[in-house]
This record gives sequence, structure tokens and C-alpha cells, in this order.
Amino acid sequence: MLRLRPYKSSDAPYLLQWFHDEESFTKWCANKFTYPLTTEQLASFKVTIDDDPGAWSFVALNEAGIPVGHLHMRNADYTNQSIHFGFIVVDDRYRGKGYGKEMLQLAITYATTILKMKKITLGVFGNNPAAHACYKKVGFVDEQFHPAFFTYQAEKWDLYDMVYLCN
Repeated sequence: MLRLRPYKSSDAPYLLQWFHDEESFTKWCANKFTYPLTTEQLASFKVTIDDDPGAWSFVALNEAGIPVGHLHMRNADYTNQSIHFGFIVVDDRYRGKGYGKEMLQLAITYATTILKMKKITLGVFGNNPAAHACYKKVGFVDEQFHPAFFTYQAEKWDLYDMVYLCN
């Protein structure tokens, strides 16, 4: 069973261990951070988030209280009742065990119950089929497909915009 709580600076050492190569790191952040991730980048980002009334970062804690996942909510629009999820990652030692799905379900509950959002969006690269499948399992659907949307080194990555609509 996971718990979701706001990201704290003391969580940085955990996140730093979750990215073992530049490609998987880029799938997570789409060049919003530089590889390799550093404590300083996370500290600067935390300041930015703390100053943004429409953004929050969260960590998922396992039964022992250890961070095993991270996600970010941003662009909270209370008029249109929508929010965007991003920077979603699960420690690779815990992948394939349902942690990503559980973390997303907790985040959806927070967004819909606490923040009263009716629409949640996110983006996922086409070359990340495990994440794409995870998002579908919790109820996200493809809204728009962008071929060759993002350049990574000499490659062009497709992007799926996904949406979760609450009744």
C-alpha cells in the first residue's frame, strides 16, 4: 500500500538514484532538467513549485515510508477544473508491481476529491509503452497524437496527449 505526500528536499537522494541513463531520464523530464539530475536542480525546481499556486510535487511512499515514486501536478485551472500531471516516475526496483498504477490512482483521487478537478491531462512519449499502458489502466485515454514531436539526439519521438475525465 502506497501513501502520497508532498515532495520534500530530503526526497532528492531517492530521485537521484532512479535514472541510470540519459534516454530514460529524458523520457521523464523532456529536457526540463539536464542529465545527470542533481540535488541543485531539484532544489531550484522545488523553489519554483513552492512559488507557484497552481503546482505541487508529490512522492509515493511504500509501507516503510521510503519514497518509491514521484509525480508533479501543474497548471491547476479552477475555472475549467483541469490540471496536468507530469514528471511521473517509479523507482525501477519497484516497476512491474503495480506501484505506478497505485500512485496514479492516489494522485487522481487527490486531484478530483481535494482539488475538485474534472479533467486531468498528461503527455507520454510513444517509445515509452510501459508508461502508456499504465496510464490507460487507470483510465487515461489518448486525446491527441503528435508524430515526431520531440527530438532526442538524432531521434524523433512521438507524443501522446492523454486525458482522464471525471464524471
